[in-house]
Formats: sequence, C-alpha cells, structure tokens
Amino acid sequence: MRRILSILISLIASIIIVIYVVTLTNPHESVREQVVIEEHVIELQYPRVLSNITVEEAILKRRSIRDYTDQPVLIEHLSLILWSAQGITDPRLKFRAAPSAGATYPLEVYVVAGVRGVLIRDGYYLKPGIYRYDPLKHVLVLVKEGDFRDQLASAALDQKWVREAPISIVITAVFERTTRIYGERGASRYVPMEVGHVGENIYLVATALGYGTVAVGAFYDNEVASIIGLEAEETPMYIMPIGVPKQPVKTSFEDLWVFIEESRRGP
Repeated sequence: MRRILSILISLIASIIIVIYVVTLTNPHESVREQVVIEEHVIELQYPRVLSNITVEEAILKRRSIRDYTDQPVLIEHLSLILWSAQGITDPRLKFRAAPSAGATYPLEVYVVAGVRGVLIRDGYYLKPGIYRYDPLKHVLVLVKEGDFRDQLASAALDQKWVREAPISIVITAVFERTTRIYGERGASRYVPMEVGHVGENIYLVATALGYGTVAVGAFYDNEVASIIGLEAEETPMYIMPIGVPKQPVKTSFEDLWVFIEESRRGP
C-alpha cells in the first residue's frame, strides 16, 4: 500500500513539474487572449486562428455588404481583422500580412468605432473614438475620443452604411515611403495596388468571422483627413465599414457546380 502511495505521489509531482516547465517555456499562453486597456492604448489579443471556415469558403462568400444589424464587432475579431490588414507575419524581417513594393509599407490603418461598436466583454465596450493601429506592437492608440460615424458618413457622400456600421476601418497612405524608391510609378501603381491587397485581406477575414464589409472610395479626401486627424503627407484611400450582415450570404460550392455545368453546356 505504501509503495502504491509513493508511486502516486511521484506521478503527481511529475505532472506538476511538467505543467510548471510548460508555463515557463510558453509564458505568453496565459495572456494571449487578454485585452489590456490603458488610458490611450489598447493591447489587443495575440493573432490566432478564430474562424471555422477555409480560405476557399471565405472567397466563395465574400460580397460587398452594406446592410448591418446592430450587433457590435467582438474585440478579438477586430484584433484579427487589423492583423490581417497590416499585422506582422515575420518577426525577424518584420514582413506584414499584405505584400508591399520593396517592403516600403506606405499604409496606415485607423478604426472609427461608434458607441457600443466593439464589445470587449459582457456589458463592456471599447470607448467610441478614432484609433490608429500600431502593427509592431499590435495595439490600438486612441487618436481622439467620440463617435465620428456621422461626420465620416457625411464626408463619404452620405453613404448610410458608413453611418450605420458599428465600426469603419480607414486605410491611408504616406506615398513618400514608396515614391522615394520607385518614383511616380510608386504613386500611380504600387501604392494603389497595396491598398487593394489590404482591402481584400479585410474582406476575407471579416467574411470568415461572420461579418460583412464594403470598400468605399467615394469621399472628400480633405474632410476625411480632418476627421481622422491625419498629417499633411497622409492621404485617405479607403473607408471599410464592418458589421454583422442583415442577410448572410448562402451560396454553396454545390450551387457553383450547377452553374459551371450549365455554362459548359452552353445556350
């Protein structure tokens, strides 16, 4: 009996040691899902797999969505959407989620959050305001406090989806970062191409997480720049409102197969 007890104690001790060692070798495990909120900085959850659908399914269901429910965006989902836009994917070389000509990374990303637009936990929401995303630290930095969705929608030719979405992502460009290497070709081609790459990443990850978005390019640049509080060298490129669609896309691959077969048979 004493021998059995001794074996059990040894086994329990071994398990405790293993747990302790794992904790020491993986110190971020306990904090990766936490949001740390300071006065002007929100430390977002670490990027990780959150969706249950494949890339193929996200491409199939991607649409430009303009009608949203009043449900907020979850903070962990916003974290992943921002990472997909400009987050770091290579810690050594500091490459980002979207390709950039010469790794010049001319783009900046802002979040315009409305009242109860981003849910942090039950009954607790992100303070409404305009935030800048810092990709190196994976944090949001408060630029100005308040709900600016009405002003942003007015600057976007009164497109109501900008006003009604719980949040909008605003993508801006500092062209000089790219043109100092590539000249005019950087301004006319490379930077706009990069905005498209980032926009599609946002589309696909938002779709995978159950949200909808639409790329808005019709707005008064000077007004948007003033609302966001941009520096003189920074140009707004896209506004992307994000919310839960009122009517989710229900297309299946089986629907696509039927369409392809009919198309092959011809008229």
